[in-house]
Amino acid sequence: MQLRRRGIRDPNVLRAMERIPRELFVDEAFSEHAYQDIALPIECGQTISQPFVVAYMTEKLDLKPNHKVLEIGTGSGYQSAILSQLCRRVYTIERWRELQKAAEARLAELKIANVTTIIGDGWLGWPPQAPFDRIIVTAAAVDAPAALLDQLKDGGRMIIPLGETRDSQSLVQIDKTPEGLAETPLLSVRFVPLVHGRVKRD
Repeated sequence: MQLRRRGIRDPNVLRAMERIPRELFVDEAFSEHAYQDIALPIECGQTISQPFVVAYMTEKLDLKPNHKVLEIGTGSGYQSAILSQLCRRVYTIERWRELQKAAEARLAELKIANVTTIIGDGWLGWPPQAPFDRIIVTAAAVDAPAALLDQLKDGGRMIIPLGETRDSQSLVQIDKTPEGLAETPLLSVRFVPLVHGRVKRD
């Protein structure tokens, strides 16, 4: 009801949000806040986005059951789990091994089998699986990474937060049309930065 009041209308997105238990994806210390419409901290200094932002980005992707989706920034795995309910396949890249392993475990617990995770540099995308029908980026960049745009199918769509600073970010929809890239600003957001490289640990 909270999401409907804020304008989320796609019944498939609403069903996916109802189906996936958000409390499984937040730290136990914050479990009582799992269903509040707020972002929450997770490991490695990252965050799990507020439910409205997850639902809004998912709705704007306009997913179809046959779509192959690339997600940049696995985080807790919550957005991946939502996407898994709406498309054929999700490929998700995380730069922190701790986050990737924890997300894999949560997805396995929910018996979600159509999500594949790797450790890698989100700026480079996932060339062996390209092209993608949809790309969703859950960290902010100044400009959309060229490699990701190259890996987007003709007729595909990317949703990405763009901005110079955390206080000046805008969620942007980028459609790959026959005439070129069409950008549509959507709403103001605050995301962690999209950092180059993967985290290397000894």
